[in-house]
Amino acid sequence: MRLLVPVAVVLGTMVAFSWGDNPADAASSQAVVVPQSGFVEVQGGRLYYETAGTGDPIVFIHGNMGDRRHWDHQFQALAKQFRVIRYDVREYGLSSVVSEEVAYSDSEDVAALFDHLGVMSAHIVGWSMGSGIAIDFALTHPARTKSLVSVGPWVSGYSSEAAKRDVFSLIAKIRAAFAEGGRPAAVRVLTDGFAATIRDPAAGTEFARIAADYSFLSRGQRQSLKPAAVGRLREIRVPTLILTAEHDIPACLEVADVLDRSISDSTKIVMAGTGHMLHMERPKEFNKHLTDFLLRVGR
Repeated sequence: MRLLVPVAVVLGTMVAFSWGDNPADAASSQAVVVPQSGFVEVQGGRLYYETAGTGDPIVFIHGNMGDRRHWDHQFQALAKQFRVIRYDVREYGLSSVVSEEVAYSDSEDVAALFDHLGVMSAHIVGWSMGSGIAIDFALTHPARTKSLVSVGPWVSGYSSEAAKRDVFSLIAKIRAAFAEGGRPAAVRVLTDGFAATIRDPAAGTEFARIAADYSFLSRGQRQSLKPAAVGRLREIRVPTLILTAEHDIPACLEVADVLDRSISDSTKIVMAGTGHMLHMERPKEFNKHLTDFLLRVGR
């Protein structure tokens, strides 16, 4: 476990990070890396993915009620140094909505994506729901996990009064709103539920735009890791970065502490002045923290 990065240090890093005065650096920062995309067949469906760049592979896993676009501010930026891979989790985005009788595992879907792309191991980065999937993958496929990054942290099996209030209750309200008023009503409840953690209205608008494309359908039988990951965190041996925020969801702040206490090689950073959508609200600062970590552990 490493020491919590003080808020002042985080702010100092943000101020220091810039593309510099060299015109070549500025031009390089604006260069677009052309991605490749496709589908990988999995049990009972298929997953949509995009990949770009070369170098050490990174897999980005998005949050709930959204898709790969949750990582728009990271995909191109990090493709200049790494091979970046993002995909739509099953039943999200362009990936399959499966039939009710199909049982599946999100972590095994990630392994199938690895196999399809010829990736032996990668850095795994997950936000919110994606953090839970990333942790499950690190536990079930430790040899294929170079490092783990938990953003807006979550872990399967976690429960507390804050989790019941801020997460489980909100999900129940969203489902009820969808049943009564369809997708628009569900998106309204979702964005209202996140209002307290949003510090940049533009990021909130971006989040709502992505959520408006979500089907709000979940028919398959998602298989949970047993025993749940929350009780197995000490098994994680890879370098782990925990990125949370001053105004993150209270339950996610709790999970960040649990991860930091339980994972031996962990570093926790609390980004000041932002909330659960820290990678959307403060992408340059976020990308600096992420890149520094990946370069350090990739040596």
